[in-house]
Amino acid sequence: MKKVAIIAIALVFTASAFAQKRNEFKGPAYKNYKPWQHDVEPTVVYTVVEKENLTGPEYKNQKVWEKDNTEAYKVITIGTKRSKLKGPAYKNYKAWMHKEQENKDS
Repeated sequence: MKKVAIIAIALVFTASAFAQKRNEFKGPAYKNYKPWQHDVEPTVVYTVVEKENLTGPEYKNQKVWEKDNTEAYKVITIGTKRSKLKGPAYKNYKAWMHKEQENKDS
């Protein structure tokens, strides 16, 4: 049992060590790294659209040919109009005044 626990802990530590980014820099280059000077392409993140889960008699009586096995994916967008604002425009942003514009953009 102790061996299994030690192996599991070792796997967690090694996985976290290799999961870090920017491992090509060492020494002063790593210390003086400025992320705003390097172009990094954003990664697109997808999520599965929630399906309606049937329970009870609806689940029992569903037809195989009516079941849709394809999964719908939705792109997760990060950032809003407010996150791009700076200074007084950010401070004085009123979400209820811009709700219609954000719904049109989505």
